[in-house]
Amino acid sequence: MLRALVLLLLTALPLSAEEVVLGLSQDKVAITATFDGSEILIFGAVKREEPIKPAPPLEVVITVSGPSEPITVRRKERRFGIWVNTDTVEVDAAPTFYAVATSASFHDTLSNVEDQRHSVSIERAIRSVGAPSSIEDSQNFTRALIRIRKDQGLYQRLEQAVQVDEQTLFRTSIKMPANLTEGEYPTRIFLTRGGEVVSQLETTIDVDKVGLERWLYDLSRQKPLIYGLMSLAIAIAAGWGASAAFRLLRQG
Repeated sequence: MLRALVLLLLTALPLSAEEVVLGLSQDKVAITATFDGSEILIFGAVKREEPIKPAPPLEVVITVSGPSEPITVRRKERRFGIWVNTDTVEVDAAPTFYAVATSASFHDTLSNVEDQRHSVSIERAIRSVGAPSSIEDSQNFTRALIRIRKDQGLYQRLEQAVQVDEQTLFRTSIKMPANLTEGEYPTRIFLTRGGEVVSQLETTIDVDKVGLERWLYDLSRQKPLIYGLMSLAIAIAAGWGASAAFRLLRQG
C-alpha cells in the first residue's frame, strides 16, 4: 500500500515542460602573466515535452558569479582641508565578479519575487546583514561598491544581451576583465515566462593561474622570505641597469 501511494504521488508531481540544455565555449580560464581578459560564449537550447506556448514569450537570464568575500566600505569626507574616513560598513559577502545578462529588460524578464528567491540581480547577490545603528544610509555604501566595481568592469548588467531564436536556441557572451580573482565561477541559466522561473541549470567555470603567474603566486604564499629576497634583487638589478644605461647615454 505504501509503495503504491509513493508511486501515485510521484506521478502526480508536475513535470517541467521546458528544460535547459547548456553549452560553454570554454569552462576554464587560465590567468597568465600576459592575461588581459577573456570572453566566454554561453549558448544552449530549450528541451520541450510539449509544443511551444504562444504567450507569454520565453525569456532567458544568465548569471556568472566570481568567488564571494567580505569587504569593508568606507566613506570619506573633507575635514580641515584633508580627506578622512568617517563611516564604515562591513559587507558580509560580495562577489568579486558578477554579470547578469537577460534576453529582455530585467524587470520584464524576472519578477521581484523570483529575484528575491534566486538572488539574481547585482543588488541581491551582495549580502550585507547589518550596519552600525549610527549609519542611517547604509544602502548607499552598497550602491557605492556596485558603482565602483561597475567602473572596473567587475559588475555587469547586460539587458537584452541574450539572443533567443525561435523560442528554442539562445546565446550570449560575457566579457571577463583582466583583474579576475582565482576560483570557481558558478554560472546559472534561468528560463522564465511572465517573470516566473520555469527551469534553471547551474554549471561552473574554473579560473586558475598558470605558468609563471602560478609559480610566483605559490612562491609568495609558501616561501614569502625567498619571494621577498627575489623581488628585492630584481628591483636592485633593474635600478642598476637603468642607472648604467643613463650613464652610457650621457657619455654618448
